[in-house]
Amino acid sequence: MNYNILIGGSAGQGMDTVSDFLEKAFKKNGAYVFSHKDYMSRVRGGHNFTQIRFGDEPLYSHEQDLDLILALDENTVAFHKERLKENGIIILDESLKIEDNKVLKLPLKKTANTIGIPKGFTSVAAGAILKYFSFYSDFENLFSKKLDEKVRNLNIEAIKSGYKLIDSKYSLKGNDLSNHILINGNNAIALGAIAGGLNFYSAYPMTPATSIMTYLAKKQVEVGLVVDQAEDEISAINFAIGASYAGARAMTGSSGGGFSLMVEALGLAGITETPLVIVNSQRPGPATGLPTRTEQSDLSFLLTASHGEFPRVVLAPRNAEDAFYKTTKALNIADKYQTVVLLLTDQYLADGNVTIPKYDLSKVTIDRYISNGEELSSNEEYKRYKVTESGISPRLIPGNSKNQVVIVDSDEHTEEGHITESSEVRIEQMDKRFRKMNSIKDDLEEPEYFGNEDIDILLIGFGSTYGALKESVDILNKSGIKVGALSFCDVYPLSKENLNKHYKKAKKIVNVEQNFTGQFGKLVTQETGILMNYSILKYDGRQITGNEIADKVRKEEI
Repeated sequence: MNYNILIGGSAGQGMDTVSDFLEKAFKKNGAYVFSHKDYMSRVRGGHNFTQIRFGDEPLYSHEQDLDLILALDENTVAFHKERLKENGIIILDESLKIEDNKVLKLPLKKTANTIGIPKGFTSVAAGAILKYFSFYSDFENLFSKKLDEKVRNLNIEAIKSGYKLIDSKYSLKGNDLSNHILINGNNAIALGAIAGGLNFYSAYPMTPATSIMTYLAKKQVEVGLVVDQAEDEISAINFAIGASYAGARAMTGSSGGGFSLMVEALGLAGITETPLVIVNSQRPGPATGLPTRTEQSDLSFLLTASHGEFPRVVLAPRNAEDAFYKTTKALNIADKYQTVVLLLTDQYLADGNVTIPKYDLSKVTIDRYISNGEELSSNEEYKRYKVTESGISPRLIPGNSKNQVVIVDSDEHTEEGHITESSEVRIEQMDKRFRKMNSIKDDLEEPEYFGNEDIDILLIGFGSTYGALKESVDILNKSGIKVGALSFCDVYPLSKENLNKHYKKAKKIVNVEQNFTGQFGKLVTQETGILMNYSILKYDGRQITGNEIADKVRKEEI
């Protein structure tokens, strides 16, 4: 059993505060939580909302149908009342001039004023919502003891007062979630970077990637890393390349527009074989596009970004659990193969909170693959780009080995790192760099398959569509349509074993993506020759749901 609530209003009305409080309260009461934010690119006004889904089993995505709406303004009712279930309700303050048979008017502001905390009317509303779903009233443990004692006590009183304004309607069996955390995708990436031994992070703020930098900045003294807010994305990537060359584990991050500015330096990292992890947290483009919405439209760009050719890896985390482990993996792959690893996420994953098991640090390793020069004889000259069978040359950090010089250059170069225009050397170095791809494939994981073994339809997707795919498969199989799905996280080089195993069983292959042109479907065809029969594509800036996918399959819109 699970329920869905929506909290909507204008920017500045306190939606983030009340939604964050409720998410933590639900989790502390033993409910699994999945939330996502929909907000406009403005500081005040407009229409923003947070949708929270909570239940007694793990949740992977959001749903459209709502059990309750907390409307902080009239627009919220106008925009969302059609999404209410038949027995759903709308809670709002009695001062709002809205008449509807589903509206429950409560004295939210009057109660808050009586307590002496006028801005705390959202706390009063939160108390009413907790009562409606029969969650406990031990509110003292829901507020941080770091808060000013007076403010904390007033909010506790506001919650208790709201609790008395309404009757309970639903109850949910709680779980023991003491071994679980509530976290969003960006914080998961930041934690994964810390666990993976990150030393340096540079970036310029750009939604929806900014909170990776802000989280790391808050923790930098505690964990011993350097965070630099650069003057622009060009500087950010070059700072990271310099830090990596000097021996630091380095990352940078942005969204599509910022990544566009990084492209020339991306090629510098490629030809100098400097390890680098770059996060591209996608939003709809081109140009400014929809700066606070979600999309998956940068994949094709990342696969070929920068002029010329060099090895790269693209990982697209499916959820906050993936985001942690894939970030640690990205750092290891970048170091091992001395190449660029791109973490491709999006706003839906970046900002959405989800309840997941605590991260298992025993699964995390820090593998640096740095040479100390011991393999060199006393009179042997170090060759930064030594031609090897694996394509991986010994990586020496400047200054770490006596009497050895590390030479790198953005021009094509000899094994020693000197500029060359020799055709033979060019071929030799290109072949060396791309030999890495043969081994990189062995370090990547197959896509996750879920569904029937005997199938008529195979759905294929990547990244944050994971939850919607998973739920659509359950919905369709329960309705008698035999469906399975493959969800890719390690996107490039493309893992093919599970794909080859399952696509032959299906009569129809459907790619599901958040873009206009079916970019991942094209990649699958390019790498395997497998043709997509149909596509389910969404590109309005909002995340697809399991029900949307199931409806299109059932209506044969595929």
